[in-house]
Amino acid sequence: MEVMYPKSSGLDVHLKFVIACVYVVNAKGQSKAVKRRFGTTTSGLRELVSWLQGHGIEQVAMESTGIYWKPVYNVLHAHFDVWVVNAQHVSRVPGRKTDESDAEWLTKLMQYGLLNRSFIPDEWQRDLRDLTRYRTRLIQEKSSGVNRLHKILEDANIKLSSVVTDIQGVSARSMIEALIDDEMDVQQMANLALGTMRPKIPLLVEALTGFMRPHHRYMLQEILQHLDELRDRIASLDRQIQVVCAPYASLVERLDEIPGVGGRTAEIILAEVGPSVEKWPTSGHLASWACVCPGNHESGGKRYSGKRRKGQKWLVSALVEAAQAASRTKNTYLSAQFHRLRARRGAKRATVAVAHSILTIAYHLIQKPEERFAELGGDFFLNKNKEQEQRRAVKMLETLGFHVALIPAPA
Repeated sequence: MEVMYPKSSGLDVHLKFVIACVYVVNAKGQSKAVKRRFGTTTSGLRELVSWLQGHGIEQVAMESTGIYWKPVYNVLHAHFDVWVVNAQHVSRVPGRKTDESDAEWLTKLMQYGLLNRSFIPDEWQRDLRDLTRYRTRLIQEKSSGVNRLHKILEDANIKLSSVVTDIQGVSARSMIEALIDDEMDVQQMANLALGTMRPKIPLLVEALTGFMRPHHRYMLQEILQHLDELRDRIASLDRQIQVVCAPYASLVERLDEIPGVGGRTAEIILAEVGPSVEKWPTSGHLASWACVCPGNHESGGKRYSGKRRKGQKWLVSALVEAAQAASRTKNTYLSAQFHRLRARRGAKRATVAVAHSILTIAYHLIQKPEERFAELGGDFFLNKNKEQEQRRAVKMLETLGFHVALIPAPA
């Protein structure tokens, strides 16, 4: 096997130390592995840089172990061609695993070109990822807080959620605060309803009748304060993300035109994919990297499950959420695609397929900055092959016992 990167090194990274391995040639012309341990502090990593430079190293490979690779990458990437690789792709033979042997194995794989480097975005994009991912976590925590609010109300026999669509709305918030203050009767609390909720006052009187204890009031007060804090933190992150995304505001605006994709989803796509798609030759490569395409599992000429791989959870969750929103839009290509696939493959597979389409559209919008999103329409599949659709409709009616004669309508 040909050696492609002779001046390469493998690193086994841990929390407190990192083990480096290089191959040196002795006086007899034999290649020998030399390993050394360094600390992961900045001074220890600078010693690692000097040691690697002393051996003439040009490429460095290490596994993406949690977040421990980041301090090493921050120091080394200015001096070497650093490869961060997937740990699942470089697993060793069981029973022969030590820190030193892992570093030596990585070095061998790197020398023979058997590693695939992971995509490491620029510093600007990594900062944006931190912001969008933290905001996603806070939004998830807010949803959990709303569920806790439902739980406490149900425990107190308050059936407000069965009458009110949004328990975080203005009217529902006023009623919950009135329950906490315990200064109004049920009729007065129901009269706090505003707008379209006014006709529901008799139902609200029934729903607000329960058994509120001091414990319930205390829990409701704590949950409301927590939700208010989360709302403020999310709003602060929204403002900071808009500042960071300002150089690419036009791209975010064009991504926002895709059905189902809102402003936050467009910002997540920008954070995870980036303002350029040069890393992926085609949209299929991007879909494979994002894990929204069918998996390959074939053996003995038989194709098994095409379940997609697990990966890129931040981007996939945003795309799936956008696909679910797109499936509810009117007269759009994505909605037609969802309903067409759901009948044959089920709602979940149809949702992933629509997410794949959204990512493909985003790929082309990023690749061609001068283009904007063009809607194909909800009748795209009907017009794609009219004769086939006619035969299908006629066959269905004949199955139901009708004789069908097709008469073209006047233009």
